Amino acid sequence: MPLVKPEYDVVIVGAGPGGSIAARVAAENGLSVLLLEKRQEIGTPVRCAEGTGTEVLRRYIDLEPAWIAQEINGGRIFSPNGTPVVIEYPGAGVVLERKIFDRRLAETAAEAGAEILVKARVIGVTKSDTNGRVNGVHYRYNGKDCTVGAQIVIAADGVESQVGRWAGIDTTSGLRNVDVCAQYLMADIDLDEPEFCDFYVGHNIAPRGYAWVFPKGARIANVGVGIGGNASGINGKFAIDYLNEFVRQRFEKGSILSQMAGCVSTSDSLHDIVADGIMLVGDAAHHNDPISGGGIVNAMIGGHLAAEVAVEAIQHDDVSAEFLREYEHRWDKEVGKVFKHLRRIREAVLKFNDETLDKCAQVLAKVPRGKLTLLQVFKTVLLNRPSLLLELRHLIAAGWF
Repeated sequence: MPLVKPEYDVVIVGAGPGGSIAARVAAENGLSVLLLEKRQEIGTPVRCAEGTGTEVLRRYIDLEPAWIAQEINGGRIFSPNGTPVVIEYPGAGVVLERKIFDRRLAETAAEAGAEILVKARVIGVTKSDTNGRVNGVHYRYNGKDCTVGAQIVIAADGVESQVGRWAGIDTTSGLRNVDVCAQYLMADIDLDEPEFCDFYVGHNIAPRGYAWVFPKGARIANVGVGIGGNASGINGKFAIDYLNEFVRQRFEKGSILSQMAGCVSTSDSLHDIVADGIMLVGDAAHHNDPISGGGIVNAMIGGHLAAEVAVEAIQHDDVSAEFLREYEHRWDKEVGKVFKHLRRIREAVLKFNDETLDKCAQVLAKVPRGKLTLLQVFKTVLLNRPSLLLELRHLIAAGWF
């Protein structure tokens, strides 16, 4: 068994992008760090569509061909009747090989001085007898129950996070605030423009959600469907049923190499993402993009901010929730305030019927290819809900476009 000290400045639960960035930043600033991962191998199993933008990614790591499956030059949105809306952004995104990417991020944390332990499943938190603050975790490693102390615990254990709940934070979400997803990795399929990520909308395709095709090469892609949690099971249909129908219509001759299912939060950030001695980051904090459900770069931002606040808290010998709430403030300033406006827009657009979506697409399809911008898309769509143009102004003011 690797030598684990009785106590660290920071213990981080979960070695996804958020956890690894938090571990790296904390270690770079001189803190002792232990990163615990329940899986036997970091990066597996893959539980996302693997697409992300490069602008934020470049802040934290140099792009490496080893973990880039496909460079992305834009997106195509197909309305219910198949009308394509093409938004070109050369070099704006990539589809990752998450197994390699996550492991590389963990390597950078180790290089900074963080200790990492895999196949270490956290099974509870410890709390101070005097003030009830979180001061460590219980974990199971190689069949043995172990305990490690910490001044601060950072929970980066995903949307199914238990660590926050054990700490006394309400981490629940109603069905209306989650999307339920199913995805295949498919090979030998026809992709006419593999440098674009494709999105398909429509109530018969994916109620309260969308279908996607994220290329990972010339003839291989992640093909998935996400539907609203409150739409799951209606008329006996679940995400996997919508996915199978989507695949039958478009990729009937393709081969399925792997399958995954899960859910993502589409709500605002949790009401509380800190408590005495603990902070939540990434999916555990419900820090997913309200429009796409994406969370990779948001987890990295959250991990960075949480680690910075952890450094300051330990320097000031104050790990109270009051001090750690600085992390909430920084998150809201950098990302959270934008997400609030995006969520309001999402809820309005979800009320559009298929006819309205088709009309918007027909207007946007008239813009010459290469000239359409994301701002034009939002403006055209929101003309159907003029009251939401205020949300658009907020996004513009925040520099989102």
